Amino acid sequence: MSELTIQVTTVEPIEVFGTNDQNLRAIRDHFPKLSLIARGDRLKVIGSEEDIAVFVERFDQLLEHIQRYNELPRKVLDDIMGGAPDQDGPVEDSDVIVHGNAGIRVKARTRNQQRLVQAVRDHDMVFAVGPAGSGKTYTAVALAVKALKEKKVRRIILTRPAVEAGENLGFLPGDLREKLDPYLQPLYDALKDMIPAARLEEHLHTGVIQIAPLAFMRGRTLDHAFVILDEAQNATRPQLKMFLTRMGRSATFVITGDLTQVDLPRHMPSGLVAAISMLKDVDGISVIELNEKDIIRHELVTKVIQAFDELERSEEPTDRKG
Repeated sequence: MSELTIQVTTVEPIEVFGTNDQNLRAIRDHFPKLSLIARGDRLKVIGSEEDIAVFVERFDQLLEHIQRYNELPRKVLDDIMGGAPDQDGPVEDSDVIVHGNAGIRVKARTRNQQRLVQAVRDHDMVFAVGPAGSGKTYTAVALAVKALKEKKVRRIILTRPAVEAGENLGFLPGDLREKLDPYLQPLYDALKDMIPAARLEEHLHTGVIQIAPLAFMRGRTLDHAFVILDEAQNATRPQLKMFLTRMGRSATFVITGDLTQVDLPRHMPSGLVAAISMLKDVDGISVIELNEKDIIRHELVTKVIQAFDELERSEEPTDRKG
């Protein structure tokens, strides 16, 4: 056993360790074989010499990032300190999809996310289904941004079904965009990680990037575009058929959804399961299934999903999938 004390002098310790040691706990998750004890501006590291050497190298990179960007997003912390845990083995650094804002390197962090990236490279239409937090939408948006930067497409089109949560859109305050933005906010959030604010606003203004509810796709031909339908489990069969037949030349379609979170009225079956069943063996179409191993949000998200799954399995199933 070896011991090393690191003194944090180049940045404020709270910027490294986080409020209530939130970042420190995340760092410990990446180095479970080491004992990490923080006191003020000092961090004591106890473990094997080999593990300590790797830790010191990555911790120095963490400090350099904070010095440069004055912030430490969780995505960056995970990236630098070793990436999100992956029970199927490590993900190589070559899997970076796009370099985002504040030093964020957006990459496939799990094996199934890697499979999603490869599927999009090899197919024009890809279905990605999995639980909340498994990175299906975020990875798809990163691939869209990459395609736009490399001029493989002329525009990005992001869409979701605008399913009212007990309210009618007509009674919500504001203009049409203000009414719809709450439904589309997750797509904006992903884009803000990857494109500088001024450039993103320019793209939205000129239509290079379009974010709209699914109903607005009717009658359009979407060519030379990277098109993402998010939350597709909330699309009805006619809506999904309408969307899939909008595909034009030189287009890539990615359809994401979580079959456990259908918000449609009970009498209205989701079209996603039927679409996957009909199209999974069609040449040019790929179906990627993500699972709890791919969840890269807070570690409690995995536990919450497992608890709900166990409860649902113990209850009588309700036919919502169609």
